Formats: sequence, C-alpha cells, structure tokens
Amino acid sequence: QVQLVESGGGSVQAGGSLKLSCLVPGNIFSRCQMMWYRQAPGKEREWVSDITTGGITGYAASVKDRFTISRDKSQNTLYLQMNSLKTADTAMYYCRACQNYWGQGTQVTASS
Repeated sequence: QVQLVESGGGSVQAGGSLKLSCLVPGNIFSRCQMMWYRQAPGKEREWVSDITTGGITGYAASVKDRFTISRDKSQNTLYLQMNSLKTADTAMYYCRACQNYWGQGTQVTASS
C-alpha cells in the first residue's frame, strides 16, 4: 500500500505562516504530478495547488500569491509554503500523487 505522509500543520494566528510537507515513496514521486487539496468542515474537498514533474505550478485563485508549492526530488518531498494565512484557510490539507494516491491529511487552523 502506497503511503503519503503529510506533516507541518498546526494552529497559527491569522497573518501567520506554516510550511506543509508530504513524504512520498520515490518511485511514485519521480513520475507523478503532485497536488495539495484541502477540506474544511461541512465543505467539499477542493484543489489548492499542483506541480508537475517539470516544476510547472498552478494555484487556486483563493491562495495565489500567498501559497507556494515546491518539490525536492532528493528528499522525495512535496512542500506547501503558506503565508498570510486567513481564517478561511482553516482546513485539513491533503497531498495527492498522480490521480491515485492520497495522504492522511494534516490540520491547519488560522484564528483571528
């Protein structure tokens, strides 16, 4: 069974920053587009950002210019740097590899 392991979530004041990480098995990481999703209580899971194996990135309008996705092939790790966090960013954050593999999620809470 493929395991993606997220970390880095926590509780911060609105305006603060967090950096999420997702450790991925190497054979998956090297060939997969990687994505971050989030799900707030009572809401649908939504796409946040993605990055191709070649480093091309995409962002949801709600996080563009505040969040930065990156990947480090030497560490088989996906990152999401989140700055200027808003209370609306509060959610469980999940990483996804290709279309098939999901992590267990890490909670992010931004409070006013």
